[in-house]
Amino acid sequence: MQIPPVIRISVRPLVEYVYRSGSIVAGFRTASSMQEGTRIHQEIQRDYQPGDRKELHLNTELAQDGLLFQLEGRCDGLIWEDEQWTVDEIKSYTGTASAPGADGHTVHWAQAICYAYMVSVSEQLMAVQVQLTYVDVATGSVSRLRRKLSAAELEEQVRRILSAYAPYVRMLLAHEEQRNRSIRMLEFPFAQYRAGQRRLAGAVYKTVEEGADLFVQAPTGIGKTISTMFPAVKALVTEHAGRIMYLTARTTTRAAAEDALRLMQSQGLRVHAVTITAKDKICFKEEQGCDAGQCSLCEGYYDRVNHAVMDILEHETIMTREILERYARKHRVCPFEFSLDVAYASDCIICDYNYVFDPRISLKRWLEEQKRKTILLVDEAHNLVDRSREMFSAELSKRPFLELKRAYKQRSGGVATAASQVNNYFIKLRKELPSSGAITRGELPEELLSLLEPFVDVAERELLAMGAGGADADHALLLESYFAVQNCLRIAGLYDERYVTYIEQNSSDVILRLMCLDPSKLLERSVKSYRSAVYFSATLRPLAYYRELLGADEDDYTLTVPSPFRQEQWDVRLLPVSTRYHARQQSIRPITELLTRLVQERKGNYLVFFPSYTYLRDIALAFEQMGTDAELLVQSSGMTEEERTAFLDRFQPDPPRSLMGMAVLGGVFSEGVDLPGERLHGVVVVGVGLPQVGEQRDVLKDYYQREGKNGFYYAYVYPGMNKVLQAGGRLIRTLQDYGLLVLVDDRFMQEPYASLLPEEWRTYRIISPSSELDHSVERNSHEL
Repeated sequence: MQIPPVIRISVRPLVEYVYRSGSIVAGFRTASSMQEGTRIHQEIQRDYQPGDRKELHLNTELAQDGLLFQLEGRCDGLIWEDEQWTVDEIKSYTGTASAPGADGHTVHWAQAICYAYMVSVSEQLMAVQVQLTYVDVATGSVSRLRRKLSAAELEEQVRRILSAYAPYVRMLLAHEEQRNRSIRMLEFPFAQYRAGQRRLAGAVYKTVEEGADLFVQAPTGIGKTISTMFPAVKALVTEHAGRIMYLTARTTTRAAAEDALRLMQSQGLRVHAVTITAKDKICFKEEQGCDAGQCSLCEGYYDRVNHAVMDILEHETIMTREILERYARKHRVCPFEFSLDVAYASDCIICDYNYVFDPRISLKRWLEEQKRKTILLVDEAHNLVDRSREMFSAELSKRPFLELKRAYKQRSGGVATAASQVNNYFIKLRKELPSSGAITRGELPEELLSLLEPFVDVAERELLAMGAGGADADHALLLESYFAVQNCLRIAGLYDERYVTYIEQNSSDVILRLMCLDPSKLLERSVKSYRSAVYFSATLRPLAYYRELLGADEDDYTLTVPSPFRQEQWDVRLLPVSTRYHARQQSIRPITELLTRLVQERKGNYLVFFPSYTYLRDIALAFEQMGTDAELLVQSSGMTEEERTAFLDRFQPDPPRSLMGMAVLGGVFSEGVDLPGERLHGVVVVGVGLPQVGEQRDVLKDYYQREGKNGFYYAYVYPGMNKVLQAGGRLIRTLQDYGLLVLVDDRFMQEPYASLLPEEWRTYRIISPSSELDHSVERNSHEL
């Protein structure tokens, strides 16, 4: 006799899948609803009698449609009254939009009935009374709905629920069998490993097997994406792993992950992989707002989405933005929400860092058990340091509260008064600020926090009263301010010795920032519930610095992979002029002469990187005035994805004339861009990439200095040189590539900059502004 597959599932996601219906409603939901719900549950349960049970964990097994379901859940209460057991399911609601109808919500009844069935089995009862207890958060009023069902009726309804869920499960099981079979047969998708790739792949697999974390410094061009993705995929058939999250900071690196999956798919792999694109980018924007009343894709979304998910999972494997959009149009569903629903059923999710690390944004429906079997692959991990500082920081300014005070003076006295009090606090702060500059404090602004909590209360009441309709500019400002305040209160709960309160005046506004200086502990906490995290980059240099800031534990692994490229592939030159801010005007002429000589002596495609847009534009203008035949491409701030693609598409082999592309260090073209072979002949990096000197960077410097580190290195040198290494890394991408790299700055000959250069860059030729490129003096930085 064939043993049926075992499906373990909690009651709530089961009934939500089967019975959820209706529209996406953008109506306001309070951030404190979970805490309110807990409080209300406790108040109701306080009235239970001795012998009644609360928060009762239940589980049972039931075979249905050839599957063995292991149901589990936690019911709010089991009450003995009127000589019978009653299962009590407590639900709180706010406003008319979420209020129960006369007969209650179908999902709530289904959830309670499943609990009642499990009670009837465990207690061997002939019948159980089912009760829904609804509590209005605003008024505290309680209403109850009851049904008494026999054990047979309970079983019949549970079987009906499981039958409705079974087709989805069978599809996932069939996919899992096919996936596992394809993974077991999968070989590395190249005839041979590049130098270092096998070692990296083995380290990733071992890390996942042991449930540890791994920090990898591996050079650009080694094939880090396939070397990390391949072993992670192979781990999916083990007991240790069930899902991969490939985390990136840029769209270009997401494309690399998709390409790696396509490559393995061409070798027989079959996995479900989905790319999550930011809501504002994937939205079709056919209507004015993201709400059932304004967007037809939100209207009735939950009536259509299950079929849409089944359709795409049955017919697609690698679900890119374009494929998701096609199915979203076919089924008339919101593409962003659709991508999230698909993600919960996928083997691999390609998305931004914030879906794991940002406390405001995450995949909320994941169970802890699912997280424990999830592998995190963190690409270009050097970016996570500054990104996480932003995620774990919060900012408020005076201006919105002054505007709210004025806007709500006649409309809502409570909002106006609360906003006025916050505005007055900022006025007092402004008087403490120096005429120029900022002040930094090492403690929470307790007075401000005490004013923000009343603001939250009155804002919630006003926003709930407004609902989804009647929105206007004042409502939008209140909503935006409400979320900013809630984030500030949330970050205040994380505040410790790794934070400062930073206050500055900007024009007529006053800005207060709870500023995270050291995100390491918070990052460590974020990944603790996952199976393994693999942090990799070409520029985790120095490795000890990034291990420290990314929250490495002393037991976590470190791997440094040597470059697979030969020294002769790199033709490295150094132009020792000063590009320091005070000397930039004097540097324009020698740099322009260098670039002019470059395109005249060596026809090809070149990328030149500058520390700022202003510097870039000055050089571009001077270069144009030289009257060369070269085509000039200049990066502008705020380029769209289409404009970025068009920029890179101009770099094609065998150009009729030289192409000179100018971009900024640390920008979209200095990382994750792959122009192999004859698409790129040379790279020029102008400056050592130091962040602009400023008050906030100096706060970082002072913090690490107090921690016993070299504060200048931590705040300026290491982040700056990282940009240099990334930009220069665009040049050599394959074992067949050759190219010219020119470093422009005399500091590259000095410490600590010289020792931070990769080994293959340290043998260079020093050139003068007037010398020909092929007549220069060779120098090795080891000699310095």
